[in-house]
Amino acid sequence: MTDATSASPLLALPGAVAGDGVDAGVAAHYGSLFGEQRALAAGEGFVDLSHRDVLRVAGPDRLTWLHSLTTQFFEGLEPGRWVHALVLSPQGHVEHAFAGVDDGEAFTAHTEPGRGAALIAYLERMKFWSEVEVSDVTAEIAVAWRPGRYDLVPRAQLQQYAEAAGPAAGLWAFEALRIERGEPRFGIDTDERTIPNEVGWLEAGQPWAAVHLDKGCYRGQETVARVNNLGRPPRRLTLLHLDGSENRLPAQGSPVVEDAASLRSSSSPRGTSGRIETPEARPPKPLGVVGSSARHHELGPIALALVKRNLDVSAPLLAGDLPAAQEPIVDPEVGLHFRRDRN
Repeated sequence: MTDATSASPLLALPGAVAGDGVDAGVAAHYGSLFGEQRALAAGEGFVDLSHRDVLRVAGPDRLTWLHSLTTQFFEGLEPGRWVHALVLSPQGHVEHAFAGVDDGEAFTAHTEPGRGAALIAYLERMKFWSEVEVSDVTAEIAVAWRPGRYDLVPRAQLQQYAEAAGPAAGLWAFEALRIERGEPRFGIDTDERTIPNEVGWLEAGQPWAAVHLDKGCYRGQETVARVNNLGRPPRRLTLLHLDGSENRLPAQGSPVVEDAASLRSSSSPRGTSGRIETPEARPPKPLGVVGSSARHHELGPIALALVKRNLDVSAPLLAGDLPAAQEPIVDPEVGLHFRRDRN
């Protein structure tokens, strides 16, 4: 894989400010965060995702082979239809996530920056006698996003693509809209214990749905089916509406705890010793962890968090030390997935 921090040529566009961390190398914004969000929300413009790793699977057995290895239904996949897919551990934990499209001769997929080498290594180990060829094409193919679709762009033609697809919007705008719609990002909104049921990857009808429940066996299927049938995954993804009075966002990995004001109103004033205790004397109980966060042009500061399934959806929370209210994404009662319509 190419270096995820290598700079995109589109950082030369007017106003471009580079991202950081795993998203270094592409623009965080081009000088108008909310203007860029509004353009994307209106169906205009594009986002440079050329820092993502890209791989290609060719060969006559590619679709049946991917069908047997992943959570997605690949058999008979028609050319041009994008799909999302996961590779799970035997215990059902998500190990790899990717999205891709078949062109009738090969399946080309992209995954998170820096994650491609491990995914390719896994696929190479699983080839056995299948007639497939897996290759890293990150140096040749770049990823871009236009409202409602991904594009695979020859890397040498990125600048021409930008001229035709503009205006450019940065990753901050893209992330704000992704968080609003409740779409998880692998490795940021998930961890090594995540199962698909916890984060909405079974959400039928959504573009990011990555698990097909009516297909044959694959590694980790038993866990997915059991939780789907019986409900109540251990944790659930929730959208947090954050207090906007402070000009900051919670860092990824920040703990989610009950708000101290809620503890004061519900806690007994006496401890086990009979002495008067204040809630402040006891450390708050961790209830979850923050994943991605952003500033949304309409909703204000928002974040995604993985929290305990049985956490009261009306409980006032602190994300890091910022007050937060929940909007459920994954149903805490039955493990089904939903989003309330905004009218």
